[in-house]
Amino acid sequence: MQENISVSGVLCSSYDSLFEAEKKIADYILGHKSEIIDMTVAELALASGTSDATVSRFCRRCGFNGFHHLKINLAKEVAEERGNSIEVSNDISRDNIAQSLQNILANKVAELTQTISMMDEENLEKILSVIEQARTVQLVAVGNTTPVALDGAFKFNQLGIPAVAGSIWETQVAYTCNLRPEDVVIIISNSGFSKRLMTLVAVAKENHVKTIAITNNASSPLGKACDYHITTATREKLLLGEFCFSRVTATAVIEILYLFLSVSIKDSHDRIRRHEITISDDKT
Repeated sequence: MQENISVSGVLCSSYDSLFEAEKKIADYILGHKSEIIDMTVAELALASGTSDATVSRFCRRCGFNGFHHLKINLAKEVAEERGNSIEVSNDISRDNIAQSLQNILANKVAELTQTISMMDEENLEKILSVIEQARTVQLVAVGNTTPVALDGAFKFNQLGIPAVAGSIWETQVAYTCNLRPEDVVIIISNSGFSKRLMTLVAVAKENHVKTIAITNNASSPLGKACDYHITTATREKLLLGEFCFSRVTATAVIEILYLFLSVSIKDSHDRIRRHEITISDDKT
């Protein structure tokens, strides 16, 4: 695992894949970050109603070398939060909209910061090259990530990269069946555990199509099955009390790809300008 990674972000991203006992540990850590720093494995096990072995397994499952490694990263996170000049928490209430806005902003900034910190430059360069050289790019998603795929297709088409996305699952799979090795599929998923998306990846691989996954779980089946993987961060659990996917970071990844491609694809700005002129009559 990389250093200086937000423990809160890692736990939120991994939460959906944890066992019930491990979720108890994650819940306790997220609710008692300052206290955890001075705890032992046995003390955390007792406080969370689990066992020493479960705590150790939990740390490794979340990508840490052990409980000590988790505490080091957690201490850095707590110190950074305390050094923030603006007091923030994870509470959202319409009784205090001003403070709630600061809380939301702090968590969203943390999501974006962690997402970018997890990006490997070499991996990103390979992904950009694959997309740039693709004959066609298919962006695939199900459920609440569908808008991100639709936005990606819109942006890539603006750059002159033929791209397609859809909201009907059966149509998406049918399109994948017709792809060739010179095409690319980008799969966007919350947990990375979707059976339907795994089926689509299998179809793409049968056609020798390159695959790119965007998920917020570094160890997800989708991430492992694809040729390339970008891991996003989410802190929605801290705000809502239950695991929920944030489209902010997935959309940011699409935006990052779009911006890098816009400076490397010849005449991309002219293509964008042409598209804007074409649709300008519809704007009043």
